[in-house]
Amino acid sequence: MFGLFGRQKPTRTVSRMPHQRWGEVEVVRSGRAMRISLSVRADGTVRLTMPPNALMRQAVAFMESRAEWIERARQKVTERGTPDQRSEAERAEERERLRAEAKRYLPQRVAELSALTGLKYGRLSIRASRTRWGSCSARNDINLSLYLMKLPLHLIDYVILHELCHTRHKDHSERFHALLDSLCGGRDKEFSRELCNYRPN
Repeated sequence: MFGLFGRQKPTRTVSRMPHQRWGEVEVVRSGRAMRISLSVRADGTVRLTMPPNALMRQAVAFMESRAEWIERARQKVTERGTPDQRSEAERAEERERLRAEAKRYLPQRVAELSALTGLKYGRLSIRASRTRWGSCSARNDINLSLYLMKLPLHLIDYVILHELCHTRHKDHSERFHALLDSLCGGRDKEFSRELCNYRPN
């Protein structure tokens, strides 16, 4: 999990910082921010948010450490609304590649996170779901989309933890989010927003 924590102050300032790779980066110092975080706006602009007392060098170092995620998020923004020009054979090839990766990685990672959290599940299924990242049945069977393999590793963990939390709470109540937030180091909302930069298709 990523993040640098800071103290909260009731201020908010917005400025822009030139970057040789991403153009102008929007820098937001916000009293509501508890940690340094990143997002990519609909126009592709990178937004760097930090607590008022955070050091700029820390924020820049954090941003540079997430360069791969930024590039992927900007690419996703660019691709939204752009028809998939690939042939069915090309899409099928990618799907099978992701399926193989998912079968190698996801069962082991789900088992590891289950052991770490004490949240037990039934069966695990990996499917080519394009409508949701995962689901948990009434019998605590977990289904995961093979397209999870296109996400950064910390978001894969977030989705898995989300579904494991459903083995205890079958809704999205305050108790559910409190449990998930505790397992994410207080970053449930942040990761949820970040996940919105991606689609399982």
